[in-house]
Amino acid sequence: MIEWIELDRETRVAVAHNHIKQPSPVPENGVVHSVLVVDDSRAQRRILSSYLSRWGYLVHEAGSGDEALKICATENIDLVVSDWMMPGMTGLEFCEAFRNLDRTHYGYFILLTSKSDKAEVARGLDVGADDFLTKPVAGDELLARIRAGERILRVERELTEKNRLISTTLQEISDLYDSVDRDLVEARKLQQSLVRERFRDFGTAQLSLILHPCGHVGGDLVGFFPIGDDSFGVFSLDVSGHGIASALMTARLAAYLTGSTPEQNIAIERGDDGVLVGMRPSLVAEKLNRLMLEEMETDLYFTMLLGHFNTASGVLDFVQCGHPHPLLQRADGGTDFLGAGGMPIGLFAEAQFEDIRVDLGAGDRVLFYSDGVTECPDPEGKMLGEDGLIDQFTAISGRSGKEFLDTFLWTLASYNKDQGFDDDVSAILLEFDGEKRV
Repeated sequence: MIEWIELDRETRVAVAHNHIKQPSPVPENGVVHSVLVVDDSRAQRRILSSYLSRWGYLVHEAGSGDEALKICATENIDLVVSDWMMPGMTGLEFCEAFRNLDRTHYGYFILLTSKSDKAEVARGLDVGADDFLTKPVAGDELLARIRAGERILRVERELTEKNRLISTTLQEISDLYDSVDRDLVEARKLQQSLVRERFRDFGTAQLSLILHPCGHVGGDLVGFFPIGDDSFGVFSLDVSGHGIASALMTARLAAYLTGSTPEQNIAIERGDDGVLVGMRPSLVAEKLNRLMLEEMETDLYFTMLLGHFNTASGVLDFVQCGHPHPLLQRADGGTDFLGAGGMPIGLFAEAQFEDIRVDLGAGDRVLFYSDGVTECPDPEGKMLGEDGLIDQFTAISGRSGKEFLDTFLWTLASYNKDQGFDDDVSAILLEFDGEKRV
């Protein structure tokens, strides 16, 4: 029971009023559990503690700001009710010190004051107080202010938890990204290994290849495979899209056009005499089109140039399946684009493919390339195009083989002002410098 002789008349009236009509208890699931009452008056502390305990809060008492700070160092205080005018450290000074504490959650701070000057109230808000109560304190108003504080604290706790979840999720995503990034680095190495040789000298002809994905992995692939003693196959393909799915498709297509095991290469067949010969490129395209539409459950498709070159006769037979037109440069420097376009592979079952034959002479060469070359933009967004390709090809025509392709990639990057390629870049240079043998 409260000792009435310690209380002034105004406070006894307030206590009597609140004993007659007490507010309803606070909800058990409220966010405010622990309340710190700070007042140099023992009687005032007992009045407030009586209210708060009756409403279900865990109450801590402090007779000064210094004592309150010691309690805050060991207890998790959700809400503070502090007198403004106290000897030593004032309530305002304690509020400022409370705000500087290293706390996990925000603490709601109510200042008890008899001050009504707006400048003083503004000063209290500026220091860090959340609300004010005028003394003597009525129980109804105190609980209403606490409930208002609980609403703010509930939002703060929810935001803190959401931020924690976001931070945790971001860390998990970062860890996952690092793991995927490491895998993609290895995948890039594996994809580059699909192009086992970047240069091959066939005696009368030389073949040079380059593959430059715009990301870790890409959908471009170039390669070649021997066919007998005087012939080889060559292919350049570009799977739709970018990234892992496209790279996996290129790996599967590389297996169909492997040069290490001719028996598994769908572009090679045995003739009537049992000798391995190249299948007509258009038939290979038809076979790949059926495989894509009937056996592979995918929305991907690809463009392709597939050809057979006879190193004795200089004859190039190829099929163009939606891939950019090969660029032919004659020994006298004249240039021309080959092919008629054709349909990509994996889009339409009724697609038709046509064989194209080109007769190369000594000193002639042909460039196969992906659309990442002609669609390479400059800083203003203007694409290189076929005319720009001819200009660059002509400018470095004095070079050959691997040196030509390295320089070609460098000039393409210069056109792009080294901003990085938006698409994969791949190319094959076929050079014929031998005398034809009939």
